[in-house]
Amino acid sequence: MKYAWFVTGTDTEVGKTFASCALLAAARVQGLCALGMKPVASGLDADGRNEDVERLRAAAGTDLPAEALNPYRFAPAIAPHIAAREAGVAIRFAPILDAFARLQAQADVLVVEGVGGFRVPLGAEGDSAQLAVRLGLPVIIVVGLRLGCINHALLTAEAVAARGLRVAGWIGNHVAAPMPRAQENIASLQEMMAAPCLGILPHREDGDAAAAARAAGLRLPL
Repeated sequence: MKYAWFVTGTDTEVGKTFASCALLAAARVQGLCALGMKPVASGLDADGRNEDVERLRAAAGTDLPAEALNPYRFAPAIAPHIAAREAGVAIRFAPILDAFARLQAQADVLVVEGVGGFRVPLGAEGDSAQLAVRLGLPVIIVVGLRLGCINHALLTAEAVAARGLRVAGWIGNHVAAPMPRAQENIASLQEMMAAPCLGILPHREDGDAAAAARAAGLRLPL
């Protein structure tokens, strides 16, 4: 059986890539062939590489070219619809869906990482929420554990459900040093979120997502 999820965040910089890499690590521990995809990415280094895409490639242990995992990438680290407009490019869903189908055929598990939060504009065809709808995937919400996270998590879950998509689970991520009353906030999230908590990732300065997955006992929503 094949599994795929759309990973979104409660905001930008909440650790979607870290959590996506942790999911890939958890899948590989179970002996599953896992791949990560980032349909749209902003921010390239001098060699034309996007850090998030390279981290997903490394976590999956794949030698597939970055282009196979990332159909649209833009040099400036700005909102993708603005970057696309400046580059004279229209972000279309068809190439993303085609890339998704090719990757899914090669893997047991496919993790599709969105960009920013759930409703980031992409262009004339819609935003990241509409992309998730076109993909038809259950959604995993990455909750950045910081002040305001409960509100952001509940609003994101409502937005997902309003589009007829299922929240497969949520992952808490300590984006920095533990927030004040972290355990109380986590307990509130566990009580208020209808979907299950898949794990609480510890903050790691070294960015080792596999170690974080092990420490959290991260589970896949299989």
